[in-house]
Amino acid sequence: MWTDVLHILPWAMVACVITVAIELGVLALLRGRSVAVNIAALVAIPILSVLAFVVSISGFMFTTQLRWTAVTCGLIAVAVVPAAALLGRRIAIAGMTAETERATERAAESSRRELVAWVSHDLRTPLAGIRAMSEALEDAVVVDPQEIADYARRINTESIRLSDMVDDLFELSKINAGALKLHFHDIAVEGLVADAMESTAPSARKRRVVLNARADGGWPTVSGSDAELTRVLRNLLVNAVRHTPEDGAVTLLAGVDGGEAWMAVQDSCGGIAEPDLPKVFDVAFRGSQARSPMPDAAGAGLGLAIARGLVEAHGGRIAVQNHGDGCRFEVRLPVAA
Repeated sequence: MWTDVLHILPWAMVACVITVAIELGVLALLRGRSVAVNIAALVAIPILSVLAFVVSISGFMFTTQLRWTAVTCGLIAVAVVPAAALLGRRIAIAGMTAETERATERAAESSRRELVAWVSHDLRTPLAGIRAMSEALEDAVVVDPQEIADYARRINTESIRLSDMVDDLFELSKINAGALKLHFHDIAVEGLVADAMESTAPSARKRRVVLNARADGGWPTVSGSDAELTRVLRNLLVNAVRHTPEDGAVTLLAGVDGGEAWMAVQDSCGGIAEPDLPKVFDVAFRGSQARSPMPDAAGAGLGLAIARGLVEAHGGRIAVQNHGDGCRFEVRLPVAA
């Protein structure tokens, strides 16, 4: 028995070396192919090598034992090779999923760092102004009643600005964390438009910007949370008014297209530079000089990012394109059943 083993062992070692060499060569040829193909090849080659080794050892004498060995190897190949291919496919899918998750995490982390940097920069300006004016009042540098009243007004304005920025940051954090709780019910878009127009009217009057609203074919009804959808329209209107020159106009349109309700805000801001269009809804994006804001257009650049997050939370879409002498922001939502 041991004599047979010692006789077969050198040939078996040679067969192993040849099998490994063949596998390496096949893997080199399959470079760039799918994981499933590579794993199937790695499983099939040893089975074929065993069969070839047995045939060569038998002197190519097709005995009953050789037939049994061939049938056994064939059945093993039929069972194992597809299983290996399926396993390889699952490994490839798991790898792609993990890579996608890592890419998403990297993008989210980069977005968080960018957000912190932008907000930190924007918070410093009003804080510095409030500190300087409060110190001036405390040290009695300003004693004229009219100047004191002016400082108080400016401190109040900057405080409101800070409060709005903090509220926006908190809202965006909830959206990004998936912690936003929406209570869906049927909402008439006409009511959303009226609320958004009313809250934007003071700033529009201050800039002498005319606000218009009309529906094409009647006002649609959508399913959603009215407070959040009102904020979407308000953010779009505020953004449009902020970038529209004095004596310009901002129009809010609405209608139904197939199974979708759409709402669009059109302004006369001069348009957005084409390279900037894909970035408009990014956190803290302010754009190039092709769309310059008015001098008092302060903000952390979170309004459009919040609008996109709220629209997507409703299962809708938001987009922007240049239109006429300005741009058009369009929101699409499913029509209420």
